[in-house]
Formats: sequence, structure tokens, C-alpha cells
Amino acid sequence: MKSQARNSTTVFAYLGPAGTFTELALAQIPEAAGQTWLPLSSVDEALAAVLKGRAKFAVVPVESSVEGGVGATLDALATLQNLRIYGEYLVPVNFNLVARTGVKLADVKTVAAHPVAYGQVRAWLQTNLKNHKHLMATSNAAAAADLETSGADAAVSTPNITDHYGVKILAKNIATNKNAQTRFLLVGKAGQIPKRTGSDKTSVIIELPTDRPGTLLELLEQFAVRGVNLSRIESRPIGDRLGRYRFNIDANGHIDDQAVSEALLGLHRFSPSLTFLGSYPRADKEKSVHQGNNTNEVFETAEKWLKRLRSGK
Repeated sequence: MKSQARNSTTVFAYLGPAGTFTELALAQIPEAAGQTWLPLSSVDEALAAVLKGRAKFAVVPVESSVEGGVGATLDALATLQNLRIYGEYLVPVNFNLVARTGVKLADVKTVAAHPVAYGQVRAWLQTNLKNHKHLMATSNAAAAADLETSGADAAVSTPNITDHYGVKILAKNIATNKNAQTRFLLVGKAGQIPKRTGSDKTSVIIELPTDRPGTLLELLEQFAVRGVNLSRIESRPIGDRLGRYRFNIDANGHIDDQAVSEALLGLHRFSPSLTFLGSYPRADKEKSVHQGNNTNEVFETAEKWLKRLRSGK
């Protein structure tokens, strides 16, 4: 494995081992260049490193365009206190077939792959390696790292795996879905919210206060009446009993947008068990536009009007 020498001033924990897609997300963060990168074996470990002071930030996966939400991350953000999202990063999900030096594609009979990765490359393998056997691996990086001992002839792994292990590429970009992406979050302790850029996202977690018809509709109306679009809403079981769920919501906009701040106030009145995860720049740079008469300028005009009324003018 190739080592990465960095001068340690800030520690960035991430879901490891080295050579994963999470590491590719970490490489997109300008502030992480030249710092210490700490690979850990689970999302919980990476976030715990932040809370315990072992790392200033953690980079963890939260959403796949193929598999949906990452349950481990969503549940950890819902249950761990004092965490804040400071950024998001998108990584194209491409897989390569790699092998030890000297192994040719015609030699491959057994392929090591993480089950999720295998599902995305199965069609290519069945076409090009018709009689291959699948050997399950614990991660995309481990599939390649363990080639010397696993008994596999080749491994399905990440594009950056050759930076860390002495393997060669037999075939590139073998996944069926060429547009697949995974979204990653930069998470730290709760602190100063990143400044509004005009291309922002706000994330919250909320539980329904009562179990009655129309409650979810009332929750969503807090955004709808203020013209705030949602880019994601996903339910996760709370775990105390069947039928109880919390909702993970990503809304377009920043807490400094009046439309978003009023929606948050409405949500808190609706359900005090509201967790604010952060407002941060969008990875896709799309503008946060609130539909209808919901711009900051319109809100300011209305507030001035109300102030005049209250003053008796």
C-alpha cells in the first residue's frame, strides 16, 4: 500500500479503508489537502472521532443514486448530538476490474467484490467472464487489498485503488449505470454555520408529533406555502416500536433565507423534536430559488409594512 505523507494540523476522519469512494470525496475538499486523513471502519467510528476530539471533521456517505439513503449515516445523525453538516460532495461511482501483476483477463475464474458493487457490474462480468465465481468482500478496497490471500483472481474496486495497492487494471468503468453518483457529507461539531452562497441546502430530521391522518401533509406544508423545494425526504424507523418513523429532509436554501427560516420556525412549532443538521453549499451549485413571493426582499417589504402598522403610521 502506498502511504500518504501529510503534515498533521487538522485531522479528517473518513469511512475507510484507504482507496474507497469516501477517500475520493475527501480529496475534493480544499481544506483537507496536506492534512491528516484518518481511515476508520464505520460511519459511527468516524463521527465518534469528531465528538471525542480525535478529528475535526468526518467525511461519510449519505446517499447513493442507485441504492438510496445510507442508513448507518442517517441513523447516526439522528441519534448523535452536537453534530453539524458543513458541506456536501458528489463522487461518480465507477468500478474497475483489477488483478495482481501477471494475471490476464483470460485467467480470471474468481472475482472478489462487495455485494453492492457486484450487483452494479454483474452484467459486464456475465458477458466477459461467463463462468466466473463471485467471492464476497467486505468493501471495495478490501476486495483489491486481499487479492494475495483471498484466493480471487481479480477484484472489482474503485478507480483510485491503484494509488494504494500493487494491482493493475484489467478493465475500466464496468458498471452498468454510467451516471451513478454517491453523495458525501462533511460533518463536524456544531458551530458557526457556513455563510449563505445563494446555492445552498438545509438538512433537518423531524418526527411527527401525533399519529393521525394528515400529519405528514401538515409537515410538508411548512415548506410548500413558503415556496421551498425539497431535494430529498426519506423515512427511517425510530426503532422503539413498529409504525414510528423520523423523516430526513433536504431543503433547497439557507437558514438565512427568510423562506427557509420561517419554514424552520413552523416545523419547530409543529414538532419540537426537530434536529437542525446544517445549512451548507450545494455540491451541484444550482441556485436556491424559492417559488412565489418568497424572496428575502419580499419578506423584508412585508416586515416593514407590519412595523409601520404597529407604530400607528
